[in-house]
Amino acid sequence: MRIPLFPLSTVLFPGTALPLHIFEEWYREMAGECIRDEKPFGVVRADGEKMAIVGCTAKVVRVVERYANGSLDILCVGGQRFEIDGLDESRSFLQADVAFFEDEGAGSTRPDREDCAALHFATLQMAGIEVPAMHLDLNGPVAFQLADALPSDLTFKQQLLASRSDAERTMRLRDFYNEVLPRLQSTQDEGRRAARGDFPIH
Repeated sequence: MRIPLFPLSTVLFPGTALPLHIFEEWYREMAGECIRDEKPFGVVRADGEKMAIVGCTAKVVRVVERYANGSLDILCVGGQRFEIDGLDESRSFLQADVAFFEDEGAGSTRPDREDCAALHFATLQMAGIEVPAMHLDLNGPVAFQLADALPSDLTFKQQLLASRSDAERTMRLRDFYNEVLPRLQSTQDEGRRAARGDFPIH
Protein backbone atom coordinates (compact mmCIF):
# COMPACT_ATOMS: atom_id res chain seq x y z
CA MET A 1 0.00 0.00 0.00
CA ARG A 2 1.27 3.50 -0.85
CA ILE A 3 0.78 6.24 1.72
CA PRO A 4 2.01 9.84 2.17
CA LEU A 5 5.00 10.00 4.51
CA PHE A 6 5.79 12.64 7.11
CA PRO A 7 9.31 12.27 8.58
CA LEU A 8 9.45 13.87 12.03
CA SER A 9 11.79 13.99 15.00
CA THR A 10 9.37 11.91 17.06
CA VAL A 11 8.03 8.38 17.45
CA LEU A 12 4.28 7.89 17.10
CA PHE A 13 2.65 4.89 18.77
CA PRO A 14 -0.71 3.28 17.91
CA GLY A 15 -3.56 4.84 19.86
CA THR A 16 -1.61 7.90 21.02
CA ALA A 17 -2.24 11.55 20.18
CA LEU A 18 -0.04 13.72 17.97
CA PRO A 19 -0.73 17.46 17.61
CA LEU A 20 0.90 19.00 14.52
CA HIS A 21 1.38 22.48 13.13
CA ILE A 22 1.50 22.17 9.33
CA PHE A 23 3.11 25.10 7.55
CA GLU A 24 5.32 23.86 4.67
CA GLU A 25 3.48 24.05 1.34
CA TRP A 26 4.06 20.39 0.44
CA TYR A 27 2.80 19.16 3.81
CA ARG A 28 -0.20 21.45 3.60
CA GLU A 29 -1.02 19.72 0.31
CA MET A 30 -0.55 16.31 1.91
CA ALA A 31 -2.65 17.16 4.97
CA GLY A 32 -5.37 18.67 2.79
CA GLU A 33 -5.69 15.45 0.78
CA CYS A 34 -5.72 13.30 3.92
CA ILE A 35 -8.44 15.45 5.51
CA ARG A 36 -10.52 15.58 2.33
CA ASP A 37 -10.26 11.87 1.57
CA GLU A 38 -10.23 10.78 5.25
CA LYS A 39 -7.08 8.75 4.70
CA PRO A 40 -4.04 8.36 6.94
CA PHE A 41 -0.45 9.37 6.39
CA GLY A 42 2.66 7.73 7.77
CA VAL A 43 4.84 9.19 10.52
CA VAL A 44 8.45 7.98 10.68
CA ARG A 45 11.25 9.09 12.94
CA ALA A 46 13.81 11.25 11.13
CA ASP A 47 17.25 11.96 12.57
CA GLY A 48 19.12 14.29 10.25
CA GLU A 49 19.50 12.49 6.93
CA LYS A 50 18.54 9.14 8.46
CA MET A 51 14.98 7.86 8.50
CA ALA A 52 13.55 4.88 10.35
CA ILE A 53 12.19 1.89 8.46
CA VAL A 54 9.31 1.28 10.88
CA GLY A 55 6.63 3.93 11.40
CA CYS A 56 2.99 4.37 12.36
CA THR A 57 0.05 5.77 10.45
CA ALA A 58 -1.61 8.95 11.69
CA LYS A 59 -5.25 9.82 11.14
CA VAL A 60 -6.45 13.41 11.39
CA VAL A 61 -9.23 13.43 13.97
CA ARG A 62 -9.66 17.20 14.25
CA VAL A 63 -8.62 20.39 12.50
CA VAL A 64 -7.90 22.63 15.46
CA GLU A 65 -7.27 25.86 13.56
CA ARG A 66 -6.77 27.15 10.03
CA TYR A 67 -4.62 30.23 9.48
CA ALA A 68 -4.90 32.91 6.80
CA ASN A 69 -1.51 31.91 5.33
CA GLY A 70 -2.70 28.34 4.73
CA SER A 71 -1.05 26.82 7.78
CA LEU A 72 -3.14 24.66 10.06
CA ASP A 73 -3.08 22.96 13.44
CA ILE A 74 -4.35 19.40 13.44
CA LEU A 75 -4.78 16.66 16.01
CA CYS A 76 -3.90 13.14 14.89
CA VAL A 77 -4.04 9.71 16.47
CA GLY A 78 -1.70 6.81 15.80
CA GLY A 79 -3.09 3.85 13.88
CA GLN A 80 -1.24 0.92 12.32
CA ARG A 81 2.45 0.16 12.35
CA PHE A 82 4.21 -0.40 9.06
CA GLU A 83 7.56 -1.20 7.52
CA ILE A 84 8.75 0.79 4.51
CA ASP A 85 9.36 -1.29 1.37
CA GLY A 86 10.22 1.59 -0.95
CA LEU A 87 10.08 5.37 -1.36
CA ASP A 88 8.31 7.41 -4.04
CA GLU A 89 9.48 10.99 -4.64
CA SER A 90 7.27 11.70 -7.66
CA ARG A 91 5.10 14.21 -5.80
CA SER A 92 5.85 17.35 -3.82
CA PHE A 93 5.68 15.30 -0.60
CA LEU A 94 7.30 11.95 0.10
CA GLN A 95 5.31 8.74 -0.33
CA ALA A 96 6.16 5.17 0.60
CA ASP A 97 5.10 1.65 -0.24
CA VAL A 98 4.52 0.01 3.12
CA ALA A 99 3.65 -3.35 4.63
CA PHE A 100 1.54 -3.27 7.78
CA PHE A 101 2.24 -5.63 10.65
CA GLU A 102 0.80 -6.64 14.01
CA ASP A 103 2.17 -8.29 17.13
CA GLU A 104 3.01 -11.97 17.06
CA GLY A 105 2.81 -14.60 19.78
CA ALA A 106 1.29 -14.34 23.23
CA GLY A 107 0.79 -10.93 24.77
CA SER A 108 1.81 -9.70 28.20
CA THR A 109 0.01 -10.93 31.30
CA ARG A 110 -2.14 -8.66 33.45
CA PRO A 111 0.23 -8.92 36.46
CA ASP A 112 3.11 -7.81 34.21
CA ARG A 113 1.05 -4.89 32.90
CA GLU A 114 0.06 -3.86 36.42
CA ASP A 115 3.69 -4.02 37.57
CA CYS A 116 4.84 -2.01 34.56
CA ALA A 117 2.19 0.67 35.07
CA ALA A 118 3.03 1.02 38.78
CA LEU A 119 6.74 1.42 37.96
CA HIS A 120 5.89 3.96 35.26
CA PHE A 121 4.02 6.30 37.60
CA ALA A 122 6.60 5.83 40.37
CA THR A 123 9.36 6.80 37.94
CA LEU A 124 7.59 9.95 36.76
CA GLN A 125 6.78 10.96 40.33
CA MET A 126 10.37 10.38 41.48
CA ALA A 127 11.65 12.41 38.52
CA GLY A 128 9.33 15.29 39.44
CA ILE A 129 7.47 15.01 36.13
CA GLU A 130 3.80 15.89 36.12
CA VAL A 131 1.88 12.68 35.52
CA PRO A 132 -0.47 13.16 32.58
CA ALA A 133 -4.03 11.94 33.01
CA MET A 134 -4.57 8.71 31.12
CA HIS A 135 -7.07 5.91 31.09
CA LEU A 136 -5.29 2.57 31.27
CA ASP A 137 -7.24 -0.59 30.51
CA LEU A 138 -5.04 -3.21 32.12
CA ASN A 139 -7.08 -5.96 30.48
CA GLY A 140 -5.17 -5.20 27.27
CA PRO A 141 -1.73 -3.98 26.16
CA VAL A 142 -0.61 -0.69 27.73
CA ALA A 143 3.07 -0.50 26.72
CA PHE A 144 2.49 1.98 23.88
CA GLN A 145 0.51 4.33 26.15
CA LEU A 146 3.17 4.21 28.84
CA ALA A 147 6.04 4.65 26.39
CA ASP A 148 4.36 7.67 24.79
CA ALA A 149 4.27 9.46 28.15
CA LEU A 150 7.87 8.55 28.92
CA PRO A 151 10.53 11.25 28.46
CA SER A 152 13.08 8.71 27.24
CA ASP A 153 15.32 8.85 24.20
CA LEU A 154 13.78 8.33 20.78
CA THR A 155 16.05 5.38 19.98
CA PHE A 156 14.49 3.41 22.83
CA LYS A 157 11.00 4.43 21.75
CA GLN A 158 11.75 3.41 18.17
CA GLN A 159 12.84 -0.03 19.39
CA LEU A 160 9.57 -0.42 21.27
CA LEU A 161 7.59 0.62 18.20
CA ALA A 162 9.37 -1.97 16.04
CA SER A 163 8.95 -4.79 18.55
CA ARG A 164 6.41 -7.39 17.41
CA SER A 165 5.75 -8.72 20.90
CA ASP A 166 3.73 -6.92 23.57
CA ALA A 167 5.27 -9.22 26.19
CA GLU A 168 8.75 -8.12 25.09
CA ARG A 169 7.79 -4.41 25.06
CA THR A 170 6.32 -4.66 28.55
CA MET A 171 9.42 -6.46 29.82
CA ARG A 172 11.76 -3.89 28.26
CA LEU A 173 9.78 -1.04 29.79
CA ARG A 174 9.83 -2.73 33.18
CA ASP A 175 13.60 -3.23 32.92
CA PHE A 176 13.98 0.44 32.00
CA TYR A 177 12.04 1.59 35.06
CA ASN A 178 13.93 -0.78 37.36
CA GLU A 179 17.20 0.64 36.07
CA VAL A 180 16.20 4.30 36.31
CA LEU A 181 14.37 4.29 39.66
CA PRO A 182 17.42 3.54 41.87
CA ARG A 183 19.38 6.34 40.17
CA LEU A 184 16.52 8.77 40.73
CA GLN A 185 16.26 7.67 44.37
CA SER A 186 20.00 8.18 44.86
CA THR A 187 19.84 11.66 43.33
CA GLN A 188 16.88 12.56 45.51
CA ASP A 189 18.65 11.30 48.64
CA GLU A 190 21.75 13.35 47.81
CA GLY A 191 19.58 16.44 47.34
CA ARG A 192 17.98 15.92 50.74
CA ARG A 193 21.36 15.48 52.44
CA ALA A 194 22.67 18.63 50.78
CA ALA A 195 19.58 20.57 51.87
CA ARG A 196 20.19 19.45 55.48
CA GLY A 197 23.90 20.27 55.25
CA ASP A 198 24.88 16.63 55.73
CA PHE A 199 28.14 16.69 53.81
CA PRO A 200 30.62 13.81 54.02
CA ILE A 201 33.65 14.37 56.29
CA HIS A 202 37.08 13.81 54.69
